[in-house]
Amino acid sequence: MSQQWTSRLGHVLAATGSAVGMGAIWKFSYVSATNGGGAFLIVFLLFSFVIGLALLLAENILGSSTSEVAVNAFKKSLGKYWGWVGIIGIFSSWCIYSFYSVVGGWTIGYTVMASTGQLNITDISQLTSIFTNFISNPWWPIVAHLTFSGLTCFIVLSGVQKGLEKSVKIMMPLLFLIMLVLIVVGIRLPGSSEGLKLFLYPDFSSLTGKGILDALGLAFFSLSIGLGIHITYSSYLPNNKGISQSSIWVVVLSSLVCILAGLMIFPALTAAGLKPNAGPGLTFMTMPIYFSSLPGGMILAITFFLLLLMAALTSAISLLEHIVAYVQTRFKWSRCKASLVVTASIMLMGIPISLSFGPLSYLTLGGKTIFDILDFITSNVLMPLFGIIICLVFGWSRKINALIPDNMSSRGHQYLLFIWRYVGPLCIGIILVHGLI
Repeated sequence: MSQQWTSRLGHVLAATGSAVGMGAIWKFSYVSATNGGGAFLIVFLLFSFVIGLALLLAENILGSSTSEVAVNAFKKSLGKYWGWVGIIGIFSSWCIYSFYSVVGGWTIGYTVMASTGQLNITDISQLTSIFTNFISNPWWPIVAHLTFSGLTCFIVLSGVQKGLEKSVKIMMPLLFLIMLVLIVVGIRLPGSSEGLKLFLYPDFSSLTGKGILDALGLAFFSLSIGLGIHITYSSYLPNNKGISQSSIWVVVLSSLVCILAGLMIFPALTAAGLKPNAGPGLTFMTMPIYFSSLPGGMILAITFFLLLLMAALTSAISLLEHIVAYVQTRFKWSRCKASLVVTASIMLMGIPISLSFGPLSYLTLGGKTIFDILDFITSNVLMPLFGIIICLVFGWSRKINALIPDNMSSRGHQYLLFIWRYVGPLCIGIILVHGLI
């Protein structure tokens, strides 16, 4: 690849940014709230550092050893007929970015509404109405979606070093700083200790089989595994030295964001007499009530939605870069042309997806809207399929195993082979079957 990270820190922050999306802020908290708090946290961390780390390391080894984007990395290491595996990741990324840009646009819309005081409301029914009216509006969500995808394109257009690396070196520290500020504000409130107990105390009696599956799925999806993004990102490294340590740091930082999200949300909502099990509505309908009850709540609300916007941007950047890098190599296009063409396709596809919450909500297949269909195909089929293939080829292919760094210990290699051959395919297979039932 012609472009490279200036440092391993840039790679680690970019890879962490890819993994840290809006789901890490709201989904981890509400799923944890309904599955025993600390018990769910323990299981989630176990899956993250066993299965998640092994798959992340596999993608990083493939990219850093071949210095190729996902499609070409599979071709180079396994043969020319294996490019289809990378295509699965590219197609999945395009589908996800198409609807993710719409949701990312919501964070822009809500940042604007928070800035103008429109969210300074303590009535959940009013906030629910605001959210419903906003996403079903035929114009404003589309404008926000176009703005979000345009901003993402601007960053990717600037290149790996001046665009991706520079932006994540600013946004990731800011993201952590904002979370810490909101945590300090929340835990100082009366009644916040109940939230800390709810989040950290391990109540295994409340951890159901579905909760364990949710922990497994979150460990898989919260690391952006199953798309090939980490193959592309690691291809920008000069070599594969230190790739194990980099992978561990990505898992540590990504897990830390989930934990900080819990520490930010649980104490805050229990102090306000609210429950952190409201699902996606937690972000747009519940948290504004909490901020409205605090002095300087408007500033805190703006800060919170800026946090969501940065989390959305770091993930969107990785999705777009992954697609653009492939288009560049496939069609021999410049970064500018590839970025603009891909972004144009995302902008166009995002319009009917946005309208599926309003004027096009009647267009369904099996009861699913356009948004739901894309989410289902990528999350329940394509990503798990990609993950299983990665596990199997790393577990059983001698060609792939030849890429594993020489400085890896024999015991570590054998451990990884066991995860890749047996544990990974079994667990991801369960995710795949569970998602299809």
